[in-house]
Amino acid sequence: MRNLAPYPLFALRSLAANRVQLIPMNQPILTLNGFDITLGAVSLAFAAAVLALLIAIAVLAARGSRRRLEDTIRQERQDEAMEQRIADLARIQAETAGRLQALGEGLGGRQAELARVMAERLDAVSTRIGHSMDETTRQTVARLQSLNERIAVLDHAQKNLSELSGQVISLRDVLGNKQARGAFGQARMETIIQDALPKPLYAFQYTLPNNTRPDCVIFLPDQRPLVIDAKFPLEAITALREGKTDEDRGRAAQRLRQDVWKHISDISEKYLLPGETQDMALMFVPSESVYAELYDGFDDLVQKAYRARVVIVSPSLLMLAVQVMQQILKDARMRDAAREIRTEVGHLMEDMNRLRERVLKLQQHFGHAADDVAQIVISADKISKRGGRIEALEFPDGASTAEPRLRPVPRSLEAGE
Repeated sequence: MRNLAPYPLFALRSLAANRVQLIPMNQPILTLNGFDITLGAVSLAFAAAVLALLIAIAVLAARGSRRRLEDTIRQERQDEAMEQRIADLARIQAETAGRLQALGEGLGGRQAELARVMAERLDAVSTRIGHSMDETTRQTVARLQSLNERIAVLDHAQKNLSELSGQVISLRDVLGNKQARGAFGQARMETIIQDALPKPLYAFQYTLPNNTRPDCVIFLPDQRPLVIDAKFPLEAITALREGKTDEDRGRAAQRLRQDVWKHISDISEKYLLPGETQDMALMFVPSESVYAELYDGFDDLVQKAYRARVVIVSPSLLMLAVQVMQQILKDARMRDAAREIRTEVGHLMEDMNRLRERVLKLQQHFGHAADDVAQIVISADKISKRGGRIEALEFPDGASTAEPRLRPVPRSLEAGE
């Protein structure tokens, strides 16, 4: 019987059905792109494909079994770990129950101790609160008394404020009147001058050579007076402050420039006399706020006053200027008295030389007296030594050695020897 293994299945079926003659294995059955494909090659390719499929199925089966084995091992390990964890949890639960029981017992004891301590502290706090309430009551009473005293002081201050308000109203009335305002500025300027300078160095209402009478003059070392004018046009400043619209304030500012410049021109023309007065005059403004407002809003007017040799001063600047003048006058008096000072210093040096000579003479007398005292001390020492020998009956050779019956010399006679 022939070997039928190399033939494919469909060939065997064809042979069994038709009983025809077998086809040779090397006979081409298909030509593809000029390449002959034989029945043997097709059979080998099919067998190789079946073999590869079987190998793949075997590999997949082996992998599946190995994976199932690994899953089984992993599951067993997880079960063992879970059992271990359950055992640990049971052990921990038992330990926790014991600890909770011990903690409960400890908490019960501590709660009782805490209740006792809280009761003691509440008693102490109650006592302290009682003492504190008593002390607070005493302090409150004292503070209320102090508050009553302060209220009485405030009442007194309120009365003083009422009186001050009346004085301010009267001051406003004074400043509203031109003559009264001039008298107020004059009085304030006179107070500043009188407090800073001695009487011969200033004069009020002094008559200049042109028969004008400024409010005040200060006589400087060259005997030319420095003129101070205490009048100031305040109506324009009041109108400027009370202006409600820009137009009103503009008109008031223009009026202020005109009034102040006219006053500056009058001072320059009347009181600045070449060779008779100082080259500069002071225009006194009796209000610091008015002075600040002039310098802040009317700098051009201040510069024109400088060019006209008129300096606008406030009360504080007038005090400073007067102090500077006082120092200038003091320096002038020192220069004038320099010759007399030198003469007096010469007399003082002569007196010092005479004093030195007399001190040297006194020193010589003290030296002679010291020598005399030293000689006296030597004589006293000799007398003391002789008295000691006499008391001890120590005499020179040749003197009588008989022991006379004499009384001992009293100790009181030793000091008189």
